[in-house]
Amino acid sequence: MLTFSEKHTALSRPLEASLLRALIGLLHTGRPPVVVCIGTDRVIGDCLGPMVGTLLEKTAGGQLPVYGTLRSTVHALNLPSISAEINKRHPGQPVIAVDASLGSCETVGSVLVRCGCLHPGAGVSKRLPAVGDIAITGIVGRETRHPYLDLQTVRLSAVAEMAERTAACILEACGLI
Repeated sequence: MLTFSEKHTALSRPLEASLLRALIGLLHTGRPPVVVCIGTDRVIGDCLGPMVGTLLEKTAGGQLPVYGTLRSTVHALNLPSISAEINKRHPGQPVIAVDASLGSCETVGSVLVRCGCLHPGAGVSKRLPAVGDIAITGIVGRETRHPYLDLQTVRLSAVAEMAERTAACILEACGLI
């Protein structure tokens, strides 16, 4: 697993480098990856994905297929149908999945990038379909025995900063900035 902690540096270079290494093997299609940003705008700690999606949509200007924004979220109820739509509309294209997560005190503020699918909802005991070829997970807060409460008490400014850096890294890794 490739990791980058935003607590240790204000630069996005380590995250961008990790993402670029993960993308190299998947970009053989010559087409841009599809980005699926999972979460909801109704819970601060779970809005990382939709915030990243909104930033990508605004900045990439249609050059990057993006699913999941603050206006049109990808969440537990519509994830299966969105996944089917992506498979139909973008066959063979690599998929980057972005989601928020809870973790230990030491990992809060970290963005994890790894090859392989993302398992959304695992932290709140939801069984949802796996998504993506590359998983980007932002650790937005500390996990306790009350994950729903943990997600509701995350600082919006921290999530917004992580979203900006993550979106910039995706755009840079895809050659769009």
